[in-house]
Amino acid sequence: MKNVVVVGSQWGDEGKGKIVDWLSSEADIIVRFQGGHNAGHTLVVDGKTYKLRLLPSGIVRKNKISIIGNGVVVDPWALIEEIKELKSKGIEINENNLIISDAVSLILPFHRELDEFREDEAGKENIGTTRRGIGPAYEDKVGRRSIRLIDLLNIYDLDKKLEKALLHHNSIRKGLGKKIFKTNELKEQLLKTAPYLITYAQPVWKKIEEYKKQGKKILFEGAQGILLDVDHGTYPFVTSSNTVASAAATGTGCGPNTINYVLGITKAYTTRVGKGPFPTELTNEIGEHLGTKGKEFGTVTSRKRRCGWFDGVLVRQTIKISGINGIALTKLDVLDELDEIKMCIAYKINGKQIDYLPTTIEDQKIVEPIYKTLKGWKSSTSGIKDFEKLPREAKIYISEVENFIESKISCISTSPDRKDTILIENPFSI
Repeated sequence: MKNVVVVGSQWGDEGKGKIVDWLSSEADIIVRFQGGHNAGHTLVVDGKTYKLRLLPSGIVRKNKISIIGNGVVVDPWALIEEIKELKSKGIEINENNLIISDAVSLILPFHRELDEFREDEAGKENIGTTRRGIGPAYEDKVGRRSIRLIDLLNIYDLDKKLEKALLHHNSIRKGLGKKIFKTNELKEQLLKTAPYLITYAQPVWKKIEEYKKQGKKILFEGAQGILLDVDHGTYPFVTSSNTVASAAATGTGCGPNTINYVLGITKAYTTRVGKGPFPTELTNEIGEHLGTKGKEFGTVTSRKRRCGWFDGVLVRQTIKISGINGIALTKLDVLDELDEIKMCIAYKINGKQIDYLPTTIEDQKIVEPIYKTLKGWKSSTSGIKDFEKLPREAKIYISEVENFIESKISCISTSPDRKDTILIENPFSI
């Protein structure tokens, strides 16, 4: 038995959706363990495109069980809409193939609005959140005033818990001159979602233990990327949860010994959505080319992604932080038309060369990348499924990446289609 965790090794948008979907053909259970509907996965299956936000990528496959773990924060209305959207496309979703942890914290309307207020008040100094209430929902979770899915079953306790949450939030809203929320009105809205969601609610930790005993293969699916981790990312330009592989244990209620292999999804170049430091960012024609060729727009927000050269320093760093065993290299075909390709192999700061990204945001903003330049292959790699059929220069680039980041490359993606993948090492069969 192998249980695999998939994480993004950069700032997210590395192509986790496709790889998880591709790996889910081997898995029995696919689990989402952190984040919310601020991170999306785009899947292309048999010519059909599915855009997922909360549901695990395995939901589009038959005979698989998809789980939303306790580490996720769930907007009830967004999840119901997503389920209805997929059902309209012919995807079967019921209590037999979807389980939601009864302990997930819910994103409520005041979370979304607080997110918006803060971003607007910050002006040019805003973080660049998706304004979907993710951060405020995690704050309430840590502040012990969160409303959880299981709370929708007990109306009396729900009243008390909503009053506690609103005591906090209405105080903030009054200070900002905003309209306050009334407990009864909010409860009425919330209870309308209960019949749609409670049917999926179960103690996920218990179900995972059952599946482990049955010898099921479990695939844990992370959202966003390690560089957005609240502890290990480019703080404060980060998300509000832990995106590293170890979060799969806390975000589902299984022990770390459940994890047998960590696969890091890594784009063949680098992108970032929103604000924050980006040492290898290209604001020239090459950056525009990468964005256009790679269709670099957010699944959830449609925001244009910033693009730059592959940053080997950052990826090597996230590999160590997250215990990554192998890399899935994605979007290699986006580099097909370039005359030369650069890879960041070190930084310079105040005249001194360093081999890691500094901790402070002030230093992160002023580091200068030191590049190694490689020859481009100037031919199409799109759709190639055999490593030996790749152009010579593409093989050299892959080898240079692999050697520098000190991790083997397990597979290579050459298009958005799940079939266009070069398998070098299967995480489930090692």
